[in-house]
Amino acid sequence: METVWRTSKSRFNPNNKIIMKPINTYIDHTLLKATTTPEEISQLCNEAIDQQYYAVCISGFYTAFAKAVLEKSPVKIVTVIGFPFGTDTTSTKVFETQEAIANGTHEIEMVLNIGVLKAGYLKQVKEDIAAVRNASQHKILKVILENCYLTDREKRIACRICLDTGVDFIKTSTGFGSGGATIKDMKLIKSEVGNDIKIKASGKINNIENVHQFIRLGADRIGTSSALQMIEN
Repeated sequence: METVWRTSKSRFNPNNKIIMKPINTYIDHTLLKATTTPEEISQLCNEAIDQQYYAVCISGFYTAFAKAVLEKSPVKIVTVIGFPFGTDTTSTKVFETQEAIANGTHEIEMVLNIGVLKAGYLKQVKEDIAAVRNASQHKILKVILENCYLTDREKRIACRICLDTGVDFIKTSTGFGSGGATIKDMKLIKSEVGNDIKIKASGKINNIENVHQFIRLGADRIGTSSALQMIEN
């Protein structure tokens, strides 16, 4: 069943309605903690099948394992690259990307090199992302900005680099930083990229009201490890 949001002004249709898909279809069901076991990944995948989530978001080690569990389901696999700090060499990120694709991933999420961006070495940031874009073989590519460590100016610069390199999504956070997705950052990113790049809100999202807010602001995907708890509550 679709949820309908009514607004005073809307570009989406003449009746001032924003049509929101069922919440589960926005969810990247996520498990990235250091202590993750194969049994937990199997459980994650089966939960995603049962709840009809869009995807599972996992580390590269478990990509092939998840593919075997999800093989007969429509649930996608999202594999993180250079996670969680983004400080791996570009060649390492490229190799991780190629290996993840060989192991069955559908989408790539790379962490932007935060320190290099903050230092102003924008050419290197762009080359890093462009190399992974080239290696991604037309798979969906998301770039994680880790907004809690960036100034608004740095966020805008990162958005423009993502536009220049043709990425598919910008993701707000790894979930491992000091902060997560915020309304302010959603608005800032949307103002920079418009409809040219999709947005994944992720990090510290643990209640359904937040999910609704982010979707209303233009999030195309929600990354959370709390999906089941949110629905139960």
